[in-house]
Formats: sequence, structure tokens, C-alpha cells
Amino acid sequence: MSKVAIVTGGSRGIGRGIVLGLAAQGWSVAVNYRGNAAAAQETAEMAAAVGGDTLIVQADIGTAADRERLVQETLSRFGHIDLLVNNAGMAPRVRMDLLQTTEESYNEVMDVNLKGPFFLTQRVANAMLESSATSSSVRPAIINIGSISAYTSSPNRGEYCISKAGMGMMTALFADRLAPHGINVYEVRPGIIETDMTSGVTEKYNKLIAEGLTPIRRWGHPEDVAGAVVALAEGAFPFSTGEIINVDGGFHMRRL
Repeated sequence: MSKVAIVTGGSRGIGRGIVLGLAAQGWSVAVNYRGNAAAAQETAEMAAAVGGDTLIVQADIGTAADRERLVQETLSRFGHIDLLVNNAGMAPRVRMDLLQTTEESYNEVMDVNLKGPFFLTQRVANAMLESSATSSSVRPAIINIGSISAYTSSPNRGEYCISKAGMGMMTALFADRLAPHGINVYEVRPGIIETDMTSGVTEKYNKLIAEGLTPIRRWGHPEDVAGAVVALAEGAFPFSTGEIINVDGGFHMRRL
């Protein structure tokens, strides 16, 4: 029986890297996207090239009906879910000073980055508990893709920082609740990763990295995050749950 994963925001960037990493290990993957169908199709084709079986599902994680449809389409196609990767996320459409942040921007970012993942995790966890048809080669798991913004202040995108800080507690809560049922929950916390989201600040971070912002003096890549996700998904840490895996070049260390 195949190993089955849902990867939200799987069409590009970190999500694409995760889809390809799982596909290379023989996972069947539901590739979720919100708006870029062409990118999702390209990801599916790349996954097929490494032997992966994919299902493309358009869904806005911030909307209850779309979350339910994502789960139902995955179950209809593959019969069970072994892994949920909550990767979908967004930065504010416009960066604003904290004193000017709008309620509209706050609500949109929180819906996609925190509320949506919370209720999708709830739904998938219940599906995992109800299903007897799981892959015998892996134990069910949930992996949240957080951010160094969980503890790094950026006052011009406060709603994003709050959403990622909330994801840290969400990871702990679900890890605690699901441990008795054999479902481990983890957070992978990327640092400065070279994706579409960071393309507008390339020059800024090139300079900061060169000056030693991170002990490992290079940009991170989606494959770096994917490597951590695959290790967790494949059961490399069976006696750990609620754990945060930093993939940030050492940024999290306090240094003098």
C-alpha cells in the first residue's frame, strides 16, 4: 500500500521541494495549490519524473469548504492519509508599519497561515484516527512548516510573525493530543530560503548573509527544507514529537 501525503501550497517554492522529496521516496502526494494551476501541473510532472504519483487539488486552505474538499479528494483517490504537511502560507500583500496594519490584512494572513492549518490538521487527524487503511511502512505524522519569524520581529509584517508564532503552539498542542494515538507532530522552521516569497529582498539578504547573519553563509534552498521533512516523514525520529527542526543556517543561535 502506498504512503500518502497532503502537501499544502505544494505548487512552488518550499512546497514544490517537499513534494519532489517525498515523491522520490515513493510517496503518493496530493499537491494543493490556491491560484497557480500551471505551477501545480509543472510540480506534478516533475514528481512523475522521479516516480511519484500525484493528485492536484485546488483549494484555499483558509476556507472550510475547500479544506474538506481537499481531504475528500485525497481519500477518494488514495484511500487513506499518512502525512499532512502544512506548508501553505502567505506574507501580507502589502508590508505596513505595525501601527497602520489593517484588519483585512491581518484576517487574510491568519486565515491562511494559522486558522486554516489548525482546522485542516484537526480534520486530517480525525481521518487518521478513523482509518484502518494506512501504510504499514510509516506511522502517521503531521509536519508544520513554520518560520524564524515565530521569534524574529518584523514590525512591517506583524500579522505574519504572529501567525508563525501561533503555529509553534499549534504544533505543541496537536503533538500532545495525538501522541497517545501514535501520531507524531513536528515543526520544521526554515530561515532565509530562496523562493518567490524572498525574491524581492535578494540584495538585502545577500549582504546580510555575507556579513555573517547566519553561521552557514549561504541562502537556504527548498531542498534543504525538504530533506528535513522527508527524514521526519520516513520515521527517522520515532521517539520525538512536538519537536522544532531549525533549517536556518544556524540563525537561531544567539551569538556574540
